[in-house]
Amino acid sequence: MDVHPLPPLLHNQPQLIADEVRRLVAELGGREPAYDKIAIGYADCGTYGALDAVCAELGLERLPGLHCYDVFAGPDRLARFFEDQPGTYVFTDFLVRSFHRTVVRELGLDRWPELREDYFKSYTRVVWLAQEPDDELHALAERAAEILGLPLTVVDTGHAGLERALADLVS
Repeated sequence: MDVHPLPPLLHNQPQLIADEVRRLVAELGGREPAYDKIAIGYADCGTYGALDAVCAELGLERLPGLHCYDVFAGPDRLARFFEDQPGTYVFTDFLVRSFHRTVVRELGLDRWPELREDYFKSYTRVVWLAQEPDDELHALAERAAEILGLPLTVVDTGHAGLERALADLVS
């Protein structure tokens, strides 16, 4: 199995994901030896069905769910988080590690910290779906939640949901 990642910052512009997937699949389709199967390791990720349209057009499957949070926590569990507190902001280990680059810098909070209130005033908490929690990640998650001015809830998810979804996808 080969993994061909797309830039993670596409999640900040999900309207670009479907076209980037189409471009990468076209590139991979021209390789020799040809792949027996190509699967998309994205959930919908904010494409509002555009990724599903590309998958249907190309005869491909993708990870289930609206976003990776569904894959890690399970859609029912995640729905409960939002039902309990609609203002829930969600972290994964990746977002914890890359928070300064993907949130602070990309949203301009490093240059205009006063924008934090505009961006995050409707949020009430952060839920970190911790795949591989350790002391360093925990400290980074606490710091990121502090920057947002929100309390942090840690939910240990591990990789089981992702492992099941990937196994289903490639089988």
